Amino acid sequence: MARPEFKNEEQVLEYMEKIAIGRSGFSSFLALKPVRCWEGEAEILMEVRREMTQHHGFAHGAIVGLMADNACAWAASSAVGDVVTGSYTINFLAPAKGERLRSRGSVVKAGKRQVVVRADVWSESSDSDPVLVAIAQGTVVPTGGSVSDARPAKDARP
Repeated sequence: MARPEFKNEEQVLEYMEKIAIGRSGFSSFLALKPVRCWEGEAEILMEVRREMTQHHGFAHGAIVGLMADNACAWAASSAVGDVVTGSYTINFLAPAKGERLRSRGSVVKAGKRQVVVRADVWSESSDSDPVLVAIAQGTVVPTGGSVSDARPAKDARP
């Protein structure tokens, strides 16, 4: 199920750092760290900073959603190549109070036109057990190209 252009997970993780994070202003700003991305599974880690929180001090729902979305997309891309998210549904289960967020995505079913994926998002702190804060299910669409075909988007500003 792993992408044929990569021989091992280390190559994929290096690629994700350089392309998926390096070419994404938002992912770079958030300082996402790929932990796993291989054979239909992905895991991402992110330290929560103050500017990522809402008025109660929890990680903002948009940040939790991003972690779920990226785990779904990265898991799908490890199975079928370059992808974009078609849709996802997220259920928030608890406040994301921790020092970092960890998301784990896995492919449920990979097809030619869509990949169904799911993700769990955990809030972690050094002084307590991880807390499951959200679950998501998504539909991810293969672009038809290999991941190495991904090109940086042209700046649309005038």
